[in-house]
Amino acid sequence: QVQLVESGGGLVQPGGSLRLSCAASGSIFRIVTMGWYRQAPGKERELVAHSTSGGGTNYADSVKGRFTISRDNTKNTVYLQMNSLKPEDTAVYYCNADLSRFLLDNLRPYWGQGTQVTVSS
Repeated sequence: QVQLVESGGGLVQPGGSLRLSCAASGSIFRIVTMGWYRQAPGKERELVAHSTSGGGTNYADSVKGRFTISRDNTKNTVYLQMNSLKPEDTAVYYCNADLSRFLLDNLRPYWGQGTQVTVSS
């Protein structure tokens, strides 16, 4: 079994900051990418940022310069530092990891349960 557990969501005023964390645990052989997606009410889930095992990163245009993704590969953990938050950042944020559970396993996507981020005054 593989679990992704997120933490760090909450309510913050516009202009504020939050830091999300996601730890992957269980039977894990190799994690290739870890990242964050979000889904606002009535909208499709969208990529926020992701990080490859080699250190490459990719961000949605809407968060560039405000959000920073980082990883601790020793802990199978990914973080999302969110600064200068805007009301339009309000959404449920989901952690994602593309990983294999053993040597010959195929890469599969795994998801966390989601954490609510609300930006409001």
